[in-house]
Amino acid sequence: MSRAAILLQEAVVAAIETHPVLNTQLEGVFDGPPPRATYPYVAIGDGLVSDWSTKSEPGREVRVALTVWDDGQTPSRLHDLIAHIDDAVAAIPPDLPGWHIASLVFLRSMIARDPDGPWAGLVEYRARMLANT
Repeated sequence: MSRAAILLQEAVVAAIETHPVLNTQLEGVFDGPPPRATYPYVAIGDGLVSDWSTKSEPGREVRVALTVWDDGQTPSRLHDLIAHIDDAVAAIPPDLPGWHIASLVFLRSMIARDPDGPWAGLVEYRARMLANT
């Protein structure tokens, strides 16, 4: 994973963990599904990273996928959590050590449930970042 992707992932985790609502409602943010986790929680996946350089500056396009897991009877709490995640991600400052976020946008979300399991809400974002040179 590139340095830009690591910094962005750290910023997303920090934004979720310090968000006033998410901080009290989520059990945590994990790198992938944790063993024996209590619902609801967020699993962050390794992002897809591609080149987004200009003629004069190195750049990266980073995709961040978050999966929110919940075992409620309906998806209503999951919809609420995803809305708060959107707020948290939107508040990420544009300047990270050595990188500037030129854009950070919501791409898509989807909620699904296995009939015998918990609800899963996938939320994906795209960040375009330029290195501070």
